Amino acid sequence: MKIKNICCIGAGYVGGPTMAVIAQKCPEINVTVVDINEQRIAAWNDKDVENIPIYEPGLSKVVEEARGRNLFFSTDVDKAIDKADMIFISVNTPTKTYGMGKGMAADLKFIELCARQIARVAKDDKIVVEKSTLPVRTAQALKNILDHTGNGVNYQILSNPEFLAEGTAIKDLMDPDRVLIGGDLDTAEGKEAIQALVNIYAHWVPQEQILTTNVWSSELSKLTANAFLAQRVSSINAMSELCEKTGADVDEVSRAVGMDSRIGAKFLKSSVGFGGSCFQKDILNLVYIAKSFGLDEVADYWHQVIIMNDHQKKRFAAKIVQTLFNTVSGKKIALMGWAFKKDTNDTRESAAIYVADYLLNEQADIVIYDPKVTEEQIFSDLEYLGTRSTEENRARVTVLQNPYEVCSNAHAVAVLTEWDEFQNYDWQKIYDNMLKPAFLFDGRKLLNRKEKEEIGFEFYAIGS
Repeated sequence: MKIKNICCIGAGYVGGPTMAVIAQKCPEINVTVVDINEQRIAAWNDKDVENIPIYEPGLSKVVEEARGRNLFFSTDVDKAIDKADMIFISVNTPTKTYGMGKGMAADLKFIELCARQIARVAKDDKIVVEKSTLPVRTAQALKNILDHTGNGVNYQILSNPEFLAEGTAIKDLMDPDRVLIGGDLDTAEGKEAIQALVNIYAHWVPQEQILTTNVWSSELSKLTANAFLAQRVSSINAMSELCEKTGADVDEVSRAVGMDSRIGAKFLKSSVGFGGSCFQKDILNLVYIAKSFGLDEVADYWHQVIIMNDHQKKRFAAKIVQTLFNTVSGKKIALMGWAFKKDTNDTRESAAIYVADYLLNEQADIVIYDPKVTEEQIFSDLEYLGTRSTEENRARVTVLQNPYEVCSNAHAVAVLTEWDEFQNYDWQKIYDNMLKPAFLFDGRKLLNRKEKEEIGFEFYAIGS
């Protein structure tokens, strides 16, 4: 089966970069990314490629090369579906905020809407690829909708989970550890569909790094990978608190543990907590699946990873309050960074949101700087929590574009995103313009303790 036209439903952090790289590497395939969000599609089509809606190092160059040649962005979803041989579904699958499974299960309403739209529009056979992170057996639900509500079209459902780290997504796409493709291995049609997707990735990925499995194994592998990674972060963060009590240095502990070849050094950096769209959502999804099968001990085990992560964020915020003489009421606290990690403008589940919320509950005045996150997004994140009204948030929160102005006359500075540029600031100048005593809380272990203490800061970092 030769694929000539690809449609991707969803122009977000996964769909946009993934399709851009496929278009660049497969110039003979037309790739159309569609979304009902007109503003987002307009941004992807902006003449100045630096204004595309997602900040990811290297992405703008890939888009610039392929856009208008064989990469297109459109709001005409029906037209793209009708034309496509292969359709990627890359829409949001947030944790449910209502009904059965509230707070744990994945909300699949957008997936179902996509399936029903494909079924309504499609008039010839299609390969439908799950790109969103989904619960195990979602492919069966997709197939049930497509087979029973459409026009007699034959569909093959594939699972092709993404393993991208925001900030290095283009590198991860160009040189992946592995590409995982799950499908129906028991039929000739299923094997043909799997091979069609294998052939696309084989343009640049070595065959030995393309893994094919049944669809259920593929779906569960994604959840498992994120659960294992998140578990490591929560494990070292749990040790960071013990280090503070015993006088051990969590960085030295991490280095010693990470040199064990059985364990390795990745994801052993203590911090204020993990964020992003995947880890929390996927673990909660895993917890819900385990509970639905009556595996309560399994569910409790994985749920503890989330509990530890929430504890770390609250602990960091509480440390700020305790250090500032048990009150931050009316005090100016500067937050450096709002994105959940460096080199992305994604703020989903960012630790900064929850630290700010805690401090606002203590009546602090918050001033924020992030080099890539907009003021609109910051207030949207705070309003989504529903803790305070829009008016209350805007009365106590200020977003500025100058980091030195953010820190001026502040009682304390908290580093909440590990942006490289923060290491190059004139921290002596920042200190000189702060109220004394001046406190610096490094939630990302980004700055050098000795240098900051020589400047005069009361310096606090996770695990020390």
